[in-house]
Amino acid sequence: MATSPEPEPQATDLISGGHLVAKALKAEGVDVIYTLCGGHIIDIYDGCVDEGIKVIDVRHEQVAAHAADGHARITGKAGCAVVTAGPGTTDAVTGVANALRAESPMLLIGGQGALSQHKMGSLQDLPHVDMMAPITKFAATVPHTERVADIVSMAFRECYNGAPGPSFLEIPRDVLDAKVPREKARVPEPGRYRASTRQQGDPAAIERLADLLVNADKPCILLGSQTWTTRATSAAAELVRALNVPAYMNGAGRGTLPPGDPHHYQLSRRYAFNNADVIVIVGTPFDFRMGYGRRLSPDATVVQIDLDYRTVGKNRDVDLGIVGDAGLILSAVTQAASGRGDNGAAGRKAWLEELRSEETRAYEKRLPLQHSDASPIHPYRLVHEINEFLTEDSIYVGDGGDIVTFSGQVVQPKSPGHWMDPGPLGTLGVGIPFVMAAKQARPDKEVVALFGDGAFSLTGWDFETLVRFDLPFVGIVGNNSSMNQIRYGQAAKYGKDRERVGNTLGDVPYSEFAKMLGGHGEEVREPGDIRPALERARESGRPSLINVWIDTDVYAPGTMNQTMYK
Repeated sequence: MATSPEPEPQATDLISGGHLVAKALKAEGVDVIYTLCGGHIIDIYDGCVDEGIKVIDVRHEQVAAHAADGHARITGKAGCAVVTAGPGTTDAVTGVANALRAESPMLLIGGQGALSQHKMGSLQDLPHVDMMAPITKFAATVPHTERVADIVSMAFRECYNGAPGPSFLEIPRDVLDAKVPREKARVPEPGRYRASTRQQGDPAAIERLADLLVNADKPCILLGSQTWTTRATSAAAELVRALNVPAYMNGAGRGTLPPGDPHHYQLSRRYAFNNADVIVIVGTPFDFRMGYGRRLSPDATVVQIDLDYRTVGKNRDVDLGIVGDAGLILSAVTQAASGRGDNGAAGRKAWLEELRSEETRAYEKRLPLQHSDASPIHPYRLVHEINEFLTEDSIYVGDGGDIVTFSGQVVQPKSPGHWMDPGPLGTLGVGIPFVMAAKQARPDKEVVALFGDGAFSLTGWDFETLVRFDLPFVGIVGNNSSMNQIRYGQAAKYGKDRERVGNTLGDVPYSEFAKMLGGHGEEVREPGDIRPALERARESGRPSLINVWIDTDVYAPGTMNQTMYK
């Protein structure tokens, strides 16, 4: 009797470490990585192609890290940058540090020499994890190919532990290139390896805050970056309108209320902090921007709401601290106050009128400078023109020192999530990468960016990347051929005869730089020419730079008030 032939053995289904990285990124919802190539990391690219993840290659790793940070700010989802070992990873340090201080979730993946060459002096070998640990929420080496996707998901999970922030993974070259049986590699399933991070806060504390606001005569609220991080803008707007509370906004919280909203205040914040009886601080630490808490009236009842327990009450005592998601907390406070016979809203009309009067006084004092026809152009005139130019769909990016300090007083985004600045680390050079991330993530939006000439110089070569990937934007360089914020401090500290040591730049026509790289460029020297140039940049449909020559001897009030010079 004939016997059946033995079945041929089936080839084991193998998968490489780089492809496991891509699968883990896809599970997290990552649809783009920002990178600068290197031999240690190319298998990740191969995996991204298979998973449909876009690869945007830049000219400097700092840009890749900043772009991953910017992606997180725009989308609310963690960004990802991939860089090679050694100098590739060290070049990205500034972007990671900026994301840490700005509470921005992102994953930086760095290459590393093969484990088989550990401590042998392999190409670009450095102790990356030791270097990254102080500026990340999680930093680790992936020790085995089977663990690649598992540890990538672990890193993303840590990005959302408390207030968001960056994570770092180094993956040795042989771990990335090796292949393992698929069934031995743990690939977390989308939506099943992370819990919700939205915490409502202590119910008793929410009731107490509702009581404080209902009974306050002169309350105010500061809506900081976590208002946008937690997508709490609707909840914040509902609260201030229901309880008739004046609102101030900073950082990514700008745009929570549109300009012209009766509860939107901007120029009277110091007056409010000096005179309010209840002050609610949402998602903003008591750091240098808040005078370490000393700018709040010592007689006021101070409430702080934050995602991070460690931030509440740091540098200044508070009367009430609530840890949790700003949107859930503010909604719960509104609900808790809604059942009161009198929520106090009507009685606060005089307080809002008092603040509006102060607001109007400050605005009218500055208005002549915003309309100035002086030449060289006054910086207030430039930022006024930019503010008038913005639409409800314009995402505004500020990158610079003195010129962006001017813009912070004047430029008002029209919608939530439409303001991007470095954050509390004060990093120059975020502009081009933030533009890149914003336009890539939201191609339906117009992106308008204001640069100081010093700030643009740091990462400006990636203007070419914007051209290459067809990411148009309207860019403006406020050019005074100086690092003017520092120049002011040197003049104040050492005298006018030493004000220009180490801070004076060449007179660079950045419009020509834009043209050289394939974009649109114009020079502006007269104030009346600003708006027409902006319109032409918008109509060009290309990355653009309008080089505006501004008065070198004018400084923003914020520059002159910096505590480091006093």
